[in-house]
Amino acid sequence: MSAKAGVTKEGMGQKMATIAGRTDDVLVEPVPKGLTRSGAVRLDAIDMLRGLVIALMVLDHVRDFFHVDALAFDPTNPAKTTPILFATRWVTHLCAATFVFLAGVSIYFQKANGKAGGTLAVFLVKRGLWLLLLEATIVTFAFNFGEPFLFLQVIWAIGASMICMAALAQLPARAVLAVGLAVLLGYPFVAAATANASGVWSVVRTLALAANFYPSAHVLAAYAVIPWLAVMCIGFGLGPIYHLPRSERARRLLVIAIGLLATFLILRGIDSYGDPAPWAPMPTTRQTVMAFLNVSKYPPSPDYVFATLGVSILLFLALEHLRGPAARLLPAYGRTPLFTYLLHIYLAHGLMLAVALAVGTPGAATNVLLGVLPPGVHWGYSLGVVYLIWLLVLALLAPLSFWFAGVKRRRRDWWLSYL
Repeated sequence: MSAKAGVTKEGMGQKMATIAGRTDDVLVEPVPKGLTRSGAVRLDAIDMLRGLVIALMVLDHVRDFFHVDALAFDPTNPAKTTPILFATRWVTHLCAATFVFLAGVSIYFQKANGKAGGTLAVFLVKRGLWLLLLEATIVTFAFNFGEPFLFLQVIWAIGASMICMAALAQLPARAVLAVGLAVLLGYPFVAAATANASGVWSVVRTLALAANFYPSAHVLAAYAVIPWLAVMCIGFGLGPIYHLPRSERARRLLVIAIGLLATFLILRGIDSYGDPAPWAPMPTTRQTVMAFLNVSKYPPSPDYVFATLGVSILLFLALEHLRGPAARLLPAYGRTPLFTYLLHIYLAHGLMLAVALAVGTPGAATNVLLGVLPPGVHWGYSLGVVYLIWLLVLALLAPLSFWFAGVKRRRRDWWLSYL
C-alpha cells in the first residue's frame, strides 16, 4: 500500500512539473508564480527581453522628442548621421520586431495551454479591437499633443495582426510558420506591383503593404499590417521551441539565430532582393558599414526581419544568464508591456512640454507628428542630454511598472488581461 502511494505521489509530482513547464528550468518561476495570467508557462528571459526592448523604445521616443536633429534628417542616413546616432536609432529597430514576434509566441503559449478554438479566437479579436481603439485615441494623442491626428504604428499593427491570428492560430504551428515565411518573402513583389495604386486602392495598399503619410488628412500610417502579420506568424510558428527543456531550446534557438543573421548577410551582400533600399560603397568605411546595415523598417523588409529577429533571439539566449538588479527591473517592464508603453509616451512627451514651457518655446511640443517647428522656434539638445533624459524616464517608470506588475500577479480581474 505504501509503495503504491509512493508511486502515485511521484507520478503527481511529474505531472505538476510538466504543467509548470519543468520547474527545474531556472528561467521558470516556481508554481504558481511561474505561470502567466492565462496559465501558460512564464519564462523570465522572455519578460526580460520584452522589458529590454521597451527600454530601447523609450530611448527612441525620447530622441524623437528631444534631439536637436530629430526633425532635420533620418538618423540612419549614412551621408548625414554619426556612428553613435546611427547606432542609437538602429538598435531601436529591435523593438517592433521583437514585440510582434513575442506576441506570436504568446498566442502559441495560450493555445498550448488549452485556450484554443473559439475561446482563443474571440479573445484575439477582442484584444485586437481594443488595441486599435487605443492606437487611434490615447496613443496618437500622447505623441502629438495638438491638432487631431491619426498615427498608425506598432499598436495598430499588433492589433490588426491579432485579429488575423484569430483564424490563423487554429492551424498547426508549422503551417503558421510556413504562412509567415511565405508572406514575408512574397509581399515585396506585391508591394512593387501595386506601387501605382490610386484612390481607395492606394489607401488599402498603405494599410496592408506600405507606409504612407497623408498630410492634408493628418494621417500617418507607418506600419503596414501584412508584413507585421508575417512576423507574428513566425513567432507563433517558433513557439513550440520555447516549450522545450532549456538546453534543447538554447541549442535550437542558437541555430535559428545564426541562420537568420547569415541569411541577412547573404541577401544584403547580393543586394538584388531583400530590401528596397540598395547600398553602395561610400567615402569612408564607417559610412559603408552604416549603408550596409541601413535596412528598411517601413514596411519591414525581409532583410530587416532577418537581422532584427536574429539579434533578438541571441539577446534572449544571453538574458537566460542575466542576474542582479537588471534581472529584477527588466521583467517589471516586460510583464506590464501595454501599461508601460502607454505611460512612457506621456512621461516623455510631458517632460518635453515642461522643458519647452520653461525655455519659452511651447510650440515645439505640439503637433510633433507634422514634423515642422513653428516659425522662429529652435528646439533640441545633444545626444548626451537625450541619454540623460532617457535614464530619467526609465527611473520614473520603474516604480510604476513594479506596482502594476504586482497588481497583475495578485489579482485576476478580467480587464487586467487587456493591459
